[in-house]
Amino acid sequence: MTALTEVPPPPAGAPTAQTRAAAEARPRMTRRQQLILVVLLGSQFMMSVDFSILNVALPTIGKGLGFSLGDLQWIGTAMMLPAAGLTLLFGRIADLAGRRRLFLAGMVLLGAGSLAGGLATSPSVLLAARVVQGLATALATPAALALLTTSFPEGPLRDRALGLNGTLLSTGFTLGAVFGGTLTSLLSWRWAFFINVPVAVVMVLAVPRVIAESRGERTRLDLPGAATVTGGLFALVFGVSSAGRFGWTAPQTVAALAAAVVLLFAFWRIELRAAAPLVPMRVLTLRTVSWGNVGGLITFTMESSVIFLATLYLQDVLGYSPIATGFAFAAMGVAAFAGGLAAPRVIGRIGSRTALWLGLLVQGLATVPLLAMDAHTSGLVIFLAASSVGAFGHIGAVVSYMVTATSGLPDSEQGLASGLASMTQQVGITVGIPVISAIATARIGSAHDTLTGIRTGLLVDACVVLLGAALVFLFLNRTARTSHR
Repeated sequence: MTALTEVPPPPAGAPTAQTRAAAEARPRMTRRQQLILVVLLGSQFMMSVDFSILNVALPTIGKGLGFSLGDLQWIGTAMMLPAAGLTLLFGRIADLAGRRRLFLAGMVLLGAGSLAGGLATSPSVLLAARVVQGLATALATPAALALLTTSFPEGPLRDRALGLNGTLLSTGFTLGAVFGGTLTSLLSWRWAFFINVPVAVVMVLAVPRVIAESRGERTRLDLPGAATVTGGLFALVFGVSSAGRFGWTAPQTVAALAAAVVLLFAFWRIELRAAAPLVPMRVLTLRTVSWGNVGGLITFTMESSVIFLATLYLQDVLGYSPIATGFAFAAMGVAAFAGGLAAPRVIGRIGSRTALWLGLLVQGLATVPLLAMDAHTSGLVIFLAASSVGAFGHIGAVVSYMVTATSGLPDSEQGLASGLASMTQQVGITVGIPVISAIATARIGSAHDTLTGIRTGLLVDACVVLLGAALVFLFLNRTARTSHR
């Protein structure tokens, strides 16, 4: 008889033939792609921090430069107006003129605006610096996202890159409060501006050495379409911001929102007839683009509102200092980072469309326990636990909408797709806070109770997110249900 030799089992944890084969089949980033990722994600993180780093420092800035209490909101609005209004236009220009060129221009403007803001000695100079920062964001954000999507082929590598990008976007927005509170308490609010300058210099020096120029097909720029959509977005953001300050029936609010409706309707009519439209209607009719951006708009709008209401709760109800308020958001930042790392794997298993509505569902459900927050320490415990779960769901929705909204389009239109996705992000961050703030403030005024107003805002927030999850589930998943993309 032939002796049988017993083969010992592999040690615990050793890779099997199946896991080795799966690892070999999984695409890996090249060294150049890794460098591209580091550079672009660093810029995206810095710009997302800029949107929230001044929030907890606003009272200090107001006292230092002589802003009235009612005018403090314009420190944020001055940046948000150009950032939201010009992102779509600059995303399309990036396709035509060169994405790297516009990205570098954005970095130069960001460094200049940040330096001017840090040195500002009057409200007018500070507001002008914030406008420059908004222009820089509108230039650099869609260009960076287009460079990212064209540097990685559609599939697992792009999902991973967009997952990290979404992670740093939301983590940066959350941790901006931490940085702002720390810098304001330990140094000065001016360092919230100065910190951008060396980073912008590094980007300007590194990008030409790492990233090649990228552009789409040469076509004429649709000037009538560009003028109407830019004007419409400006009017929309200004109208919503005015509503948060003066109310929805104020003449300037009504006029701005009416102008937004007229201009955006005119844009739609122009695009239907334009030979080279700024936004081809065939792109907007894609469910992945339209409903992907709807999901993105909802998640950004409502999560920025939660952060605003939480800031109000921590400072006005619990009496926390700016630095303590900033560190209270650290748990959300950690959860968002973990969610971003998990998102590409989740998308690989269930698809970006399913992951989008599930992320919205988790975000909405996690907002519900925040209604139980009170004026005692137990309210802080509820906030830390529920907001962390909500941040995890939020970042899953962010990554999923970016993957969904930029998939299925050629590289020549990635600037357009990235511009739409970036516009969704900027508009969401911009309009969410004024809308929910107006709802909460109205309730505070009638009930004379800050906590009651905060709870009302959170209730509306949760309802909107859950409704959004239901709509995305119903309409986005109606096509290609068996597809993971």
